[in-house]
Parts: sequence; C-alpha cells; structure tokens
Amino acid sequence: MAQAGFKIRDQQQVHFITCTVVQWIDIFTRPVYAEIAIESLNFCIKEKGLCVHAWVLMSNHLHAVVSAKEGYVLSDIVRDFKKFTAGKILTELEKSTFESRKSWLMWLFKSAGKQNSRNETYQFWQQENHPIELNNPEITRQRMSYLHQNPVRAGLVWEPWEYRYSSACDYMNNKKGLVKIDFI
Repeated sequence: MAQAGFKIRDQQQVHFITCTVVQWIDIFTRPVYAEIAIESLNFCIKEKGLCVHAWVLMSNHLHAVVSAKEGYVLSDIVRDFKKFTAGKILTELEKSTFESRKSWLMWLFKSAGKQNSRNETYQFWQQENHPIELNNPEITRQRMSYLHQNPVRAGLVWEPWEYRYSSACDYMNNKKGLVKIDFI
C-alpha cells in the first residue's frame, strides 16, 4: 500500500519516479530484458499519454521524470507499464534457453510474490514508485542531473551521454536516444 508521502496527487504534474526490481535483482544486465522496458516506455508514450522528460535504466531500477498528457492518469500509466513489463519479462525468462540464472531468478520472483497478497504468483517490481513532484525548476534540475549521472556513479561510463539506456544523449549530445523525450 502506498504511504501518504509516496503518492501521485497531481496527475498532470511532472514527477520523478523510481521503479525498482524486487530485492534489487540485476535483471537489466541482459539487453533482452532492457529492450522490453524501453519498448514499453515507448508504447506508453504513443498509446497511453505518457510524457517522458528524462530517464535512465540501470541494472535493477528505472529512474524517470514523467508526466501525463491532459486526460490521462499518471498513476494508471505507471501501473500499466509495471504490469506489462513484469509479465513480458517473466514470460521471456521462463522460455529462455540462454539465461544461466533462470531457475534462481524465477525462484526469487516467486518468493517475492508469495510475500505479497496482491500477487497471484510472481512479483517483479517493488510496489512503490517513490514519486517526487517536481514543482520547482531547481528540484527538477537536480533530479535530472541525478538520474543522468547514475551510470557514471556506478562506474559504467565516463560521461552520462555514453550510456545507452538513458536520455542523457538527448540532452547533452543532441542525439536521439531510445525513448522519445518531451524536453523540459
């Protein structure tokens, strides 16, 4: 259940959200799973009214600065994104013939699912998104810098725009990244 401090109240306001894989499992180290998350973001942009202003997909979580177009509900979009990606990644994992961690990963997701009465079998994402309303330009700048610097702090790249799964190249290199960005 969402805590009072972690709820999207203004559905049209820009928010910084974090979607974290249960137990901080490093699932997005495999491009096949990362691509599912990216495809789903782009689908939500095209079909569900999502505006992505900035994003970064790390090995076990997604940070994003997002909002909803008028007439759409941001909470519903985020819920649908998480539900779809969880189902698709778990299906991909179950049928995988190359995933060396398959049994262990499925066991972890099933164990997490058993601990949550809101699930039927598996749980992929943690329930909470930790939304932070970005109603101030300085907070927005700080959050965007934080998410773009995440791969640098993790030691994955020297410069933010070098990281494939991020909007840093859109903002810092004038190159089109993997997700359509609505610039702030």
